[in-house]
Amino acid sequence: MINKLIKTEKDYNLVLSRIEDLMDAESNTPEAEELELLATLVELYEDEHYSIDLPDPIDAIKFRMEQLGINQQGLVPFIGSRSKVSEVLNKKRPLTLSMMRSLHLNFEIPAEIFLQKAGANFPKAIPNIEWHLFPLKEMSKRGWINKITNLKDSAEESMRGFINACCPSGEKIEACFRENFGNRINARTDTYALNAWCMRIMALAQKNKIQRKFNHENFTSDSLKEIAKLSFFEKGPLLAREFLEKHGIHLIIERHLSKTYLDGAALFLEDSIPVVGLTLRYDRIDNFWFCLLHELAHIVLHIGKENKNLFVDDMDVRIPGKGKQNDIENEADSLAMESLIPNDTWSSSVAKLNPTKKNVLELSDNLKIHPACVAGRIQFEQNNFKLLSKLVRENKIRNFFEV
Repeated sequence: MINKLIKTEKDYNLVLSRIEDLMDAESNTPEAEELELLATLVELYEDEHYSIDLPDPIDAIKFRMEQLGINQQGLVPFIGSRSKVSEVLNKKRPLTLSMMRSLHLNFEIPAEIFLQKAGANFPKAIPNIEWHLFPLKEMSKRGWINKITNLKDSAEESMRGFINACCPSGEKIEACFRENFGNRINARTDTYALNAWCMRIMALAQKNKIQRKFNHENFTSDSLKEIAKLSFFEKGPLLAREFLEKHGIHLIIERHLSKTYLDGAALFLEDSIPVVGLTLRYDRIDNFWFCLLHELAHIVLHIGKENKNLFVDDMDVRIPGKGKQNDIENEADSLAMESLIPNDTWSSSVAKLNPTKKNVLELSDNLKIHPACVAGRIQFEQNNFKLLSKLVRENKIRNFFEV
């Protein structure tokens, strides 16, 4: 009895000969079962070696036009314009997914012909997304998506590849667009650009695997205090990334896109791996450490609870008068501030009451945190960002991450 895959033409002919011998086998007999197995093996071999080429998509369109008695004008509603129809039919412009779907529905041309793969179907539609609204030019310029002519026409194709890199199932993308981002975003934010940035963070995290598995019970508010003390060291940002990797948490640095007004985000990948993304929009030491701890506070307090798997933050909204306050964001702020400077220490601190350089340096030395973190808190609470500006020190973080 032959019970292995057919790999050569000789095997194929032997199996065909055996099938011929078994053609009269009675049902429910060993011979009938052997015949069924051999038929399956032959089908697999023939699919690979004797597959029939699918018709060319353009030839299929022209054939249906002839059958239906329509001219090029009749394709305009499905392709877009007379010039586009002419370019498509002359193979000077590729068919887009949108065109293919429309022609499939209205001309009953099988999807497998357009996709040139037997049994293939168009990718699952993602509701409520208008592909051309993504910042395609900026994404292409940064190398996030392939450089393609007619980006607008090929928006879905470009974004499909981008999406597959960040979440192959597509479920997380639907969740992104369903998410209520909360109140810590600028009212002028372009949500398509914001989602594109979040997807980029996911894609980079998927690409750079972490060996350690995240354990929520082992990552607590005490962990944040340990991270805060890393600010005291010259290479603190790199030490923080190493610390997080050992806890199974990604730290991804990626510049924000235009019209996102974004400082950071905390999210879960599809496999529940936590990710912190930072933009370093303000390349200041105090901003880096507060944003990092704020996003980590979301992981400790909020991520994975009540179906909350994504938080994005514009820290400017914290400034009085810049936007609505939000209880969840305020909780993350409080834990971040407590991790850097305990409230009981801060309330009685000389640096708070008399914010001189000397007092700031003494407090930072006592707490073993960077003086910029103390100066930044004073600036924020007094809403005076010129105060102690030399201690805050700008342009000091991006160099660590080659951004």
